[in-house]
Amino acid sequence: MGSRPLPETVPTTMSAMLLTGHGDIDTLVYRQDVSTPTPRAGEVLVKVTATAKNNTDRKAREGLYPTKDKGEVASFAMGGSPTLTFPRIQGADIVGRVVAVGDGVDAARLGERGLLDFNLYADQRRNINLTPDYYGHGADGGYAEYVAVPADQFHHVANPELSDGELAAMGMCSYQTAYHMMTSAGIKAGERVLVTGASGGVGTALIQLCRTIGAVPYALSQQDKAGPLLDLGAEAVLDRSDMSGFTEQVKAVTGGAPIDAVMDLVGGEMTDRFIDTMIFDMQARDSYPRLSIAGASGGNISEIMWTRIYLYQVQIFGVSHGTREEAEQLIAWIRGGQLKPVLHAAFKLSELHAAERYFVNRGSHYLGKIVIVPDSEWASHGAPHALEETS
Repeated sequence: MGSRPLPETVPTTMSAMLLTGHGDIDTLVYRQDVSTPTPRAGEVLVKVTATAKNNTDRKAREGLYPTKDKGEVASFAMGGSPTLTFPRIQGADIVGRVVAVGDGVDAARLGERGLLDFNLYADQRRNINLTPDYYGHGADGGYAEYVAVPADQFHHVANPELSDGELAAMGMCSYQTAYHMMTSAGIKAGERVLVTGASGGVGTALIQLCRTIGAVPYALSQQDKAGPLLDLGAEAVLDRSDMSGFTEQVKAVTGGAPIDAVMDLVGGEMTDRFIDTMIFDMQARDSYPRLSIAGASGGNISEIMWTRIYLYQVQIFGVSHGTREEAEQLIAWIRGGQLKPVLHAAFKLSELHAAERYFVNRGSHYLGKIVIVPDSEWASHGAPHALEETS
């Protein structure tokens, strides 16, 4: 299907960060002569102002998505053949403004600020997404000055109280993953939910989303982040640096009641301890113990006795990406002000290497999201959120 020519106001080349292969950050190459994409039928061309950084960028770059051999260097390939080809422009959670439209798209959308639903959906089904892929992996993403995306997935968010960087920090990669963790486990109002990895993008989204639907989130994190997490809505913050007697710690903050469901972003040897918090008093429960898993920052292999799973009837949900319906609900909550951004800092696109190093080595003051801003947009959309060095 053909593309319209670019408007005269849009340059034919742009700056972009190209991922040139699996490996370390030296595989990310900054270029200023990349061809600007043109919008096809049903697409809009977006001038990028901010793109949130996600851990999946690093994992995809390093090939950390094995599904059979734990040592395999593998791409995210749920639909069959790997869709990550090189060079690729990464960056999923894109904010910007529409500067051109493809055939079939109303020209009234020109100038709209929006947030991308980052999914590359395999079909038009609204309530299921079985072979997930995403912009920045199976198609070029937002670590560039321009990107072409489906018009119906670039959602208009006017909200003048939110800067472009703040809106990017509320991107679908974290919030939709968090929401899908909750909908998969059927989280209901009043339920006690343990949120692991609570200081990251998905964790902070989970805390807010629990409160949005009336559930009670308990955060697991370093204690120096307790204040901001409590302000965000956590009922209590459990100390990740001291996991001895973890179930007793949970009882102390829940009044002796078991956790109803765990939203696990950590994995590894921690998973068994998380299950303990749900099964110590089955007679006190009103529902089955539920474990939603969408990350493995603590290790990709967990050793669990299957008897513990089936005798205690623990329901396990593997979560990757969400659905169109969930994305639209999140956009409605963002527009309505029910969710708030947790933006840590902005970096220039040309300094993505520094952002990657900072992200991997982030310390005790890190909370929320990093956003990447094209150098040409830095003064307006990056500088107000530049990293504040702490001693």
